[in-house]
Amino acid sequence: MKFEWSSRKAAFLIVFAVLSLAAYRINFSSVLGASNQSFTLFQFLAPIGGGLFDPFFGAFSALLAQGLNFAIFGGGTDLFSMLRFLPPVFAAVYFGSRNKWTTAVPLACMALFWMHPIGAQAPWYALFWLIPVAAKFAGNNLLLRSMGTTFTAHAVGSVAFLYTVPSIPAFWIFLIPVVFYERLIFTLGIAVSFVALNTLLGLLSTRVDLRSLHIEKRYSLVKAN
Repeated sequence: MKFEWSSRKAAFLIVFAVLSLAAYRINFSSVLGASNQSFTLFQFLAPIGGGLFDPFFGAFSALLAQGLNFAIFGGGTDLFSMLRFLPPVFAAVYFGSRNKWTTAVPLACMALFWMHPIGAQAPWYALFWLIPVAAKFAGNNLLLRSMGTTFTAHAVGSVAFLYTVPSIPAFWIFLIPVVFYERLIFTLGIAVSFVALNTLLGLLSTRVDLRSLHIEKRYSLVKAN
């Protein structure tokens, strides 16, 4: 994981974290089976920090935004609530890295799911996590990259839920079609957010020095001169 420090990059990271914090306050859907837990627009924005900065800074920005949200607005202190800090962190690492080693996360989650007595009775559910493995080996396509990202977050979050919240095998089987629809929306949300951000930064780069950021101009809708 490459680490490059600069004061300008740190400033951009703080700005991005604040934007992510704002997105954190906009609910998207409820987390089935977990009271007072919701998915927010943060799930769209947080992963792309790994592409905008690098895997390390992207993961840190996701953690920073969640920490700020907790410090300002509060939140649950149960184990599952604490473990929910992890999915966006791993998602940012996956999105920002081209290395195949990131596939170790969903593969490890598959193993942990099948090792659990409840998960072992719903083994098909964990097959979703072959998607980020396949996506990482399929080339640098934004939709596949976004899909792999959201299913990496899904893998980490699902295992955290399985090991901390009581459930039954039927619950996980019921979730299979729900997950398919939900993660398709997240895939599109991440991809659209990344295109929008690259477009904005591409335009700003004509006026502001943004060389410390990784702007992928091929995903910009406006080709700045």
